[in-house]
Amino acid sequence: MATIRKFEDLEIWQGARDICRKVFTYSQKSPFNRDFSLIDQMRRSSGSVMDNIAEGFEREGNKEFIQFLFIAKASAGECRSQCFRAFDNGYISTEEFKELIELLQTNSIKIRNFIDYLKQKNYRGQKYKSR
Repeated sequence: MATIRKFEDLEIWQGARDICRKVFTYSQKSPFNRDFSLIDQMRRSSGSVMDNIAEGFEREGNKEFIQFLFIAKASAGECRSQCFRAFDNGYISTEEFKELIELLQTNSIKIRNFIDYLKQKNYRGQKYKSR
């Protein structure tokens, strides 16, 4: 695996960013744009995925990073559940629903695989290196 120097280089963060953009775009359409509560929940949960990946990375310790990755993965599950509500209320099309669900499931799997990778490494993180 190549050395990652910033969270923006992480594929899981890039995937989460793409999901956020799609959630924002789909939630601007009528009648979805009038369900302020669900819009807020979906935007927050999708944003939480990318934000927790970023925050965990910036803490520079693998143990903390893994903890934040688990939170990011949970937020992806939360957003996936909210997608069902948006679909059931007729706010998003079948195609939009399937796309979001697939992106969220794929990113969750990638996050889990990255957690497993980090757990196998003896590397504790940047903050434990002598400076």
